[in-house]
Amino acid sequence: MQDKISGAEMIIKAIADQGIDSVFGYPGGAVLPIYDAIFQQEEVKHILVRHEQGAGHAAEGYARSTGKTGVLIVTSGPGATNTVTALTDALLDSIPIVCISGQVPTHLIGSDAFQEADTVGITRACTKHNWLVKNIEDLPRIMHEAFYVAKSGRPGPVLVDVPKDIQFALGDYQNLNKIKHKTYNPILTPDEMQIKRAIDLLLNAKKPVVYSGGGVINSGKMASEYLTEFIKKTNYPITSTLMGLGAYPASEKNWLGMLGMHGTYEANMAMHDCDVMLCVGARFDDRITGKIDEFSPNSKKIHIDIDATSINKNIKVEVPIIGDCGITLKKLLELLPDNIEKVQTPFDNWWNEIESWRKIDCLKYKKNADVIMPQLALERLYEITKNYDTYITTEVGQHQMWAAQFYKFEKPNRWMTSGGLGTMGYGLPAANGVQVAHPKSLVIDIAGDASILMNIQELSTAVQYRLNTKVFILNNSYMGMVRQWQQLLHGNRLSESYSESLPDFVKLAEAYGATGIRIKNPKDLDAAITQMIETPGPVIVDCQVASLTNCFPMIPSGRAHNDMLLGEDVADEVVANAISDDGKVMV
Repeated sequence: MQDKISGAEMIIKAIADQGIDSVFGYPGGAVLPIYDAIFQQEEVKHILVRHEQGAGHAAEGYARSTGKTGVLIVTSGPGATNTVTALTDALLDSIPIVCISGQVPTHLIGSDAFQEADTVGITRACTKHNWLVKNIEDLPRIMHEAFYVAKSGRPGPVLVDVPKDIQFALGDYQNLNKIKHKTYNPILTPDEMQIKRAIDLLLNAKKPVVYSGGGVINSGKMASEYLTEFIKKTNYPITSTLMGLGAYPASEKNWLGMLGMHGTYEANMAMHDCDVMLCVGARFDDRITGKIDEFSPNSKKIHIDIDATSINKNIKVEVPIIGDCGITLKKLLELLPDNIEKVQTPFDNWWNEIESWRKIDCLKYKKNADVIMPQLALERLYEITKNYDTYITTEVGQHQMWAAQFYKFEKPNRWMTSGGLGTMGYGLPAANGVQVAHPKSLVIDIAGDASILMNIQELSTAVQYRLNTKVFILNNSYMGMVRQWQQLLHGNRLSESYSESLPDFVKLAEAYGATGIRIKNPKDLDAAITQMIETPGPVIVDCQVASLTNCFPMIPSGRAHNDMLLGEDVADEVVANAISDDGKVMV
């Protein structure tokens, strides 16, 4: 007969049984039994963060780079409430994480006890599901159910709130890692008739385009392989959302680049002018669609998504297909005619049109021998790091968009950024999570000077665990994207977007026990980037770039895909008048 174990031990055992080797957290009174259980075992490694939001983003980085579920452990009250931003971030970007929060003892719930908060109530809107554990007998089932819900269907965050008396209580543990849910059973296999309808549309398309998103990556590496095979077989042009970068190799000739507000001209024009659009694992959000009633007005749309609620939510589609992206793409490949090049309508003219858009070279920028252009900094970063086993995270802002434009991804799970929520401070803790999962890889957080200060304390975590996390700051002394929008929307009245008291990032790095490198001149870029890579341990690079550079190309909010502002030759008066009154409310 198996010996009874405590609730705290059950929690750690369940995490280990789920194949999770590292968790992120911060101790407090309501989770001390869990931390005691951590102390007495070696299967699960604990990484001590410096803020609970950092634990959430680190868990996201771990999850996104491995395909596993990320786990964080926080105490009651402020510990749990500090995770709300990270949980919401994971919800909007469909990242599977399990948050285990401590709670005051059962008999004190509702008494306004010390560090008590209604964690289940607070997190209901920012998780897929949450649980308050009331009996020790329920804990093994709830723990494994939490992992199932987080990972199944459209992935997302869940929370398990565990009162302190339940953590101390003794009970029987069962390994239920194969558990299914009685009521939550997402549709994985698509309707074959819908696949055939989609194929009929595709074979008759004269201007097809594939629009891929993060759902392809979430589905697993096979989904990306099926997508690549599909493009090879059909010769369709393909573009991707910010979240989907890496699902299709950027070096392939069919790749049009990222689409959307700061996407490439060729990607956006192809989306606008296509006659059949195959959307795989994306959700037609506002950064992609622009002006909804002018979004791809002449196309018939096929939408593959595991989340039925995302289909026809923003954009009406002709062929909805509910199913896992990987399984659906495999089925699509199986049903495509073997001699597809002879069966489908020729679209050579379509490729000629796309090539004419490519020749515009929408990512070109003015060179400067004296000042580092941010685009140049990222071009050099990519060229020097592309042959390493590299993972990239970002903060949020102009640097994020430049990174998406200039850093090319050949594989999935290599690009971690905050898409749906746009969370400043995401990049550094996420990079730590990635580095914990891939200790021998090169992990770089591409940051902005404003964003990095949101969670700079997580540098201390990197130092403590001897992580090789690198932070590459594009320092323009502004909240760059805020300043750009103030120029676009508010007559260049730069209200509170300039940072007059930035720290010396080199000294700050040294204060934490890391290495700091400063770059001011373009000719020093290559040597400094190489030094960053070769220096063991955490490194902060303060790359001081041109301060007033705008991020182009862009679709002004409220405009259609074929109404873009293109790069270096955009006059100030054009920028100032780019956004209509309707568009101003959409920023």
